[in-house]
Amino acid sequence: METQESIQTRADRVQAALHAAFGVGGKTLDASLRKTGRRLPRRLHKDAHKIVDAQGFGGHPKLMRQVDGAALAAAEDRVVTYLKGIDRADRRKGFWLGIAGVVAFNILLVVAGVVFWMWWAGHV
Repeated sequence: METQESIQTRADRVQAALHAAFGVGGKTLDASLRKTGRRLPRRLHKDAHKIVDAQGFGGHPKLMRQVDGAALAAAEDRVVTYLKGIDRADRRKGFWLGIAGVVAFNILLVVAGVVFWMWWAGHV
């Protein structure tokens, strides 16, 4: 049977993994998940919300019987395993390379436009 402390430990572990992967902060796991948004796949978002829902029982003995400990452990493992595979430096590098690619394409487009205009006007 799960206890409030074990559920809180699971929530803290997932929240720490979210912070390490995406840099999101939050006082609770629910707040961190809201800040994560679409960066976390839907199925993993649902898995993390299972832990948040289990936290909502607040340690009430009769309500805690509804919590499936094996399902919570599996959900936590799936989320943490996914988040450990994310490299923040690689995501940042990909972001800046994407911006550089857009800028380079726009410069090439402007240069091609100027060359075409010069050819059309008879300056070349």
